[in-house]
Amino acid sequence: MSSIFTGLQAWTAKDFEGRDDWVTRFTEAELQEIDAIAQGKEVTFPDLLNMGKEDFKLPLIDKKFVDIREQLEGGRGFAVLRGVPVQKYSLNQARKIFWALASHLGTPQPQDKAGSLLHDVTNTGRKVATTGEVRGFQTDDELSFHNDGGDAFMLLCLRTAKEGGISKLVSVATIFNEILRTRPDLVEVLQQPFHFDTREQHPLGLKIQSIPIMNVHEGKVSALYKRRYIETAQRFEEVPRLTEQQIEAMNLFEKICHDPEFQLSFSMQAGDIQMGNNYGILHSRTKYLDHDDPGMKRHLLRTWLTLENGRPLPKVFENAREFRFSYLARLEEGHAA
Repeated sequence: MSSIFTGLQAWTAKDFEGRDDWVTRFTEAELQEIDAIAQGKEVTFPDLLNMGKEDFKLPLIDKKFVDIREQLEGGRGFAVLRGVPVQKYSLNQARKIFWALASHLGTPQPQDKAGSLLHDVTNTGRKVATTGEVRGFQTDDELSFHNDGGDAFMLLCLRTAKEGGISKLVSVATIFNEILRTRPDLVEVLQQPFHFDTREQHPLGLKIQSIPIMNVHEGKVSALYKRRYIETAQRFEEVPRLTEQQIEAMNLFEKICHDPEFQLSFSMQAGDIQMGNNYGILHSRTKYLDHDDPGMKRHLLRTWLTLENGRPLPKVFENAREFRFSYLARLEEGHAA
């Protein structure tokens, strides 16, 4: 029998009216730590990924990250850090700053079959519909509500779009509660397996993965939701056709996500770092229009992280492309089902 989820994790837009305490600015002393990283010995991009937390000294930022990790797992599930002066740094320096910060917040995890630990989020001109491996972050398309991989995602905004690209967040616990309140029968449907297109990026070579959208485990509700990839999985003959109940459940899920009553919407600024719990928060991005100058194109850096205080994970996540590496980390620690 399903039950309502409470606490900071189950928020709505009303909880943030007149508040911006979810945005924290770097202090001048913290920015000096960041600048020291940027101005340090130059490191090529491939070599950078071989460096870890011990290679970057960030004692003040480490203290800030203690609170942020508590917000990501156990709090509201997201945070924004503001004020990295990205305009004064080269792309290599910005990558070094981002990698240093990510390494101190958590442990970076592979984001694709090739094992890439850091992705550039920008429009490549390719489209999801034209090939089996293109993913939404490589386009200027609207990204419907979804989650990334690892315990948390982390984004650094280097340049914003000319128009659009607005970020939106919703609480998985709130979605669960609202469906339970209005259509408890569909809560049960969402806890049954759905088939996802892995976009040819699964580390085990799987073309599809079968995982429930909603997963309740040890008092926590976690989601895996990418409707676009559920629908593209239908191109495989071996994948069962979506049932009327499954479609109805996803339609209600989407309706709640897109209701302003449940969303937090904001525009990222250059130098913003957005972080979110990938089990308890879904995020989206509106379609955007780039500047005519290619050198001004919207550009973010992204990493997926395993957190030291991450929640216990259900066994069904063991073969989830998005969560496999965080699950295996729990397994080593004895905290996985």
